[in-house]
Amino acid sequence: MGRCVIVGGAPIADYAEIRPALGGDDYMIYCDSGLRHCDGLGRAPDLIVGDFDSHPRPETDVETIVLPRVKDDTDTVFAVKEALRRGYDDFMLLGAVGRRLDHTWGNVSLLLYLDTLGKTGEIWDDYSELSIVSRGPALIPDRYPFFSLLNISGLAEDVTIENAKYPLHGAAITCDYPIGVSNEVTPGMTARVTVGRGRLLLVKVRHE
Repeated sequence: MGRCVIVGGAPIADYAEIRPALGGDDYMIYCDSGLRHCDGLGRAPDLIVGDFDSHPRPETDVETIVLPRVKDDTDTVFAVKEALRRGYDDFMLLGAVGRRLDHTWGNVSLLLYLDTLGKTGEIWDDYSELSIVSRGPALIPDRYPFFSLLNISGLAEDVTIENAKYPLHGAAITCDYPIGVSNEVTPGMTARVTVGRGRLLLVKVRHE
């Protein structure tokens, strides 16, 4: 089964940078005001979900799930759960990082949720690509000028960073000391990150 791309309503400044990352068989879910990104992304929705508190409910033949405005799950959380129910294991979230820190942090938490379930997910914003490093190694090519490793979930131990300006070997990274901010890949090489126990948020910076 292909990847599920979930589009939220946070701003996207440069569609041209994101469009090449979309695959032809991606399953596109637009959440409420994420519908305003349809034309910019050049992709029609396969499914629309939302309570439509920030965008008019569209008149369309596309499958639409209308949610109540008073609920436990945000529209984006519901979209992830619905895609999981439909069998998707790989996720990309767009329009998920914006001015509302609470919504942004909630969407980042979805990466932890997916990782807990053994699924893969990433968030792309206008500057960076976010993902979780846990069970397997993460590889960072030198086309990324910077990358950071942040602990947002307990204690990460036996952390190793290779082929980077600031290497680590068997280190611990805690939530209260951001030692992993703003590293650089060794030119001409691919950085490799492993986490023995725990997990880290990897932020690959495309540009500042």
